[in-house]
Amino acid sequence: MEKDGKKFKNSKGNEAGLLSVLSEVGMNAVRLRVWVNPDGDWCAKKDVVDKAKRAKEAGMDVMIDFHYSDFFADPGRQLKPSAWKDLNLSETASKVSDHTKEILTALKDAGVTPKWVQVGNETNGGMIWDTGKIDWDKSGSDRYANYVKVSNAGYDAVKQVFPDASVIVHIANAFEAGDYDGWFFKEFKEAGGKFDIVGLSHYPMDNLKKDGKPISWKEANTLAISSIKTIAKKQSCKVMICEVGVKIAQLTEATSCMKDFMDKAKAAEECIGVFYWEPEVYGGWKPAIYKDVSKYVPGEKEWNAYDMGAFNSDGSASTILDAFKVK
Repeated sequence: MEKDGKKFKNSKGNEAGLLSVLSEVGMNAVRLRVWVNPDGDWCAKKDVVDKAKRAKEAGMDVMIDFHYSDFFADPGRQLKPSAWKDLNLSETASKVSDHTKEILTALKDAGVTPKWVQVGNETNGGMIWDTGKIDWDKSGSDRYANYVKVSNAGYDAVKQVFPDASVIVHIANAFEAGDYDGWFFKEFKEAGGKFDIVGLSHYPMDNLKKDGKPISWKEANTLAISSIKTIAKKQSCKVMICEVGVKIAQLTEATSCMKDFMDKAKAAEECIGVFYWEPEVYGGWKPAIYKDVSKYVPGEKEWNAYDMGAFNSDGSASTILDAFKVK
């Protein structure tokens, strides 16, 4: 965004650096995405290190979010990095370890110590498909064997470089993550999976359905908090909302939704933090890579701009982010 000339404004209407604007609204940490071999420089090692250094200089904590892909990883897409495409399970796990240590060592050399490291992004179906995919044709913890092998390779690598960093395993759909006593993490752990913190994504205005019926954002928020409490109790761990987002085009409703959720999250001692994803986007801006995603998303060509940014069209923080202010 900065390279494209986008500017940010503080509460006084003056041009200011993005991190200072975010700090002003109460944010005290950043979450940085890592891709293995992306097109261009964004989300590669140097870019991540540069941003992490800026965050440290701004007095903010850092989370590193490993996608283990060359592009976005999410529940419907966990594309194996092109350089790893011919590797078997053991070789892939080795690459996960090497890649994790390479990025984290670069951060360490730059004087940055991440507080949290996320091993995989929204891994509801496993990661690094098909090698680390969850095999739903099997039952119980047997489904997770390949996923656990690559995930644990990341966990162990994190601990080798930063023993005190908390490792997060992250899935989408917080509103249903606690169903059946949080079965996903139960089976993952029974298969030998390692984690320190559970990470969840929450998009309450995304036309969600529960048991086949539409639910309101108020219901989604309540269900998400219930999931946090259930998982924390069953897994004896804390829970992080690694992503939350609302629709800025519906600003008044989005502001109410965000306040409702943050009030509930702050009151839940099991929830240790909330990251908004990606607040800085505004004015229909999108990265150049969105103009042709066909290399990574078969059957699709151009992506629209992200519609859940939380900044106004003039580059100032919208009322959505008022929910993050410390009272």
